Amino acid sequence: MNTISLSCGLDEAGRGPLAGPVTAGAVILAPDFPVEVLNDSKALSPKKRAAAEKIIKEQALWGLGIVDHETIDRMNILNASMYAMKLAFDMMLLRFDSWCASHNLPADRSLITAIADGNKAPPVSCPCRPEVKADARFPEVMAASIIAKEERDRIMIAYDKDYPEYGYARHKGYPTPAHKKICREIGPSPIQRLSFSY
Repeated sequence: MNTISLSCGLDEAGRGPLAGPVTAGAVILAPDFPVEVLNDSKALSPKKRAAAEKIIKEQALWGLGIVDHETIDRMNILNASMYAMKLAFDMMLLRFDSWCASHNLPADRSLITAIADGNKAPPVSCPCRPEVKADARFPEVMAASIIAKEERDRIMIAYDKDYPEYGYARHKGYPTPAHKKICREIGPSPIQRLSFSY
């Protein structure tokens, strides 16, 4: 009987902001992955998070999902978060066979199980269990959290160049007093989630 299992971590970044996309990561770690570089993305300094992301992308099997603000408004943030995780998982699977071969692992998708941060499982094509605070407990979910947050931060910093008056590089679209104030004064930016209250 084959005892190998491949655990995929799933997490999102950006459920709470008033603007921009929600992003998600899907990650399977190799058996020899240096898990000591991982932690909940919110507990890592920006420098350590960026360093961890580099190692994850070099050594792990990973995928990213991005769902824009218009889709969030259309399907609501919970469904958009679930969809982002599905997109991340599906992207990850595109490199599954080659990654398994490079790590001497069986390229058998039936061996994959997933852990999703939160209390709801996204519609991925493998058994998936939700776990509250999984991003602080499971290394593969920590890794997914890190790549999701790093990607979203980059997107919001890029948007800051287009809409500097909104301060997206500072608060990344989260509902800070300054962000809400500028929205009330000059109106929403083109990337605002209009279904959210200000």
